[in-house]
Amino acid sequence: MKRRWVLVAALVCLFARPGLRAAGAEEEVFAVPPPPLSEDYYPCAENCHNDQETDPTPRVLEEEHTDIKLHHAEQFRWCLDCHDADNRDKLHLQSGEKIDFSESYRLCGQCHGAKYRDWKKGIHGKRTGYWNGKKQYLLCANCHNPHNPRFQPLKPEPPPKVPGSGTLKSHAKGKHLKEQTHDGGEEK
Repeated sequence: MKRRWVLVAALVCLFARPGLRAAGAEEEVFAVPPPPLSEDYYPCAENCHNDQETDPTPRVLEEEHTDIKLHHAEQFRWCLDCHDADNRDKLHLQSGEKIDFSESYRLCGQCHGAKYRDWKKGIHGKRTGYWNGKKQYLLCANCHNPHNPRFQPLKPEPPPKVPGSGTLKSHAKGKHLKEQTHDGGEEK
């Protein structure tokens, strides 16, 4: 009897974990703006890939897409790990399911599960809308370049100036401030 409860508890924990879902379960769809796709390339099939033979060999691209440098686990990744070989206007999940670019969060979430969970809850990324109503999310690609997702270092701005500093010599030295005692009176 005790073994049966342990088994039931283990199964409940397994299937209740975020990111795991039963086969055939519907994935939640999120309201997102259109993905930030380059007009030079998209729609891919219509513009370029319609009549081309697919070469699945990982390589440095020397004729097309030379502006794209893959810096996203590049020792393990290749274009066709995310982009669908048969329809370049689609992405594909590890399961083989084809998805639109507007559902790219599902693709990113396969490897970045904790970030995906946080994104769905509004902790990571940008979400607008109502806390208990309709919401709109930005896609991962709205903030991160999918081919090079790490943010580039930013040069810090100088600190803000303290209001009134440098306008009067007494203000600059803090002489206009009177010391306060613990009982709220002024110190002489």
